[in-house]
Amino acid sequence: MSQQNVDTVQGMYNAFATGDIPTILAALDPQVEWWEAENFIYDDGNPYVGPEAVLQGVFMRIGTEWEGFAVTPKEVLDAGDTAIGHGYYSGTYKKNGKHAKAQFAHFFTFRDGKIVRFQQYTDTAQFKQVIA
Repeated sequence: MSQQNVDTVQGMYNAFATGDIPTILAALDPQVEWWEAENFIYDDGNPYVGPEAVLQGVFMRIGTEWEGFAVTPKEVLDAGDTAIGHGYYSGTYKKNGKHAKAQFAHFFTFRDGKIVRFQQYTDTAQFKQVIA
């Protein structure tokens, strides 16, 4: 089952790259807890509960506030019921034209083939500087 979890996460990253947000949301449990990193620019809704909250509180904001925002994984690791992705975010903040490139780590916890918890870690200070 854990290789299937890794494949699901890799598929989510591929879907994000093509703008296929419905595929990402379909991988989430109806009661998923989505945690943005503490002090991140989108942590104001923590935890986002359910796919619709993730869509509105995270993905819609990224789509409207950033130009060319990309999530580029370097690797997805198998950790049993958890898959860990790490790589880089990059994009340009539309309001001021500043660019960000920051490392991330994502922890996806699975139950019955669905993601029940997501935890993000990233360079929160860089993002706050970029949007300032």
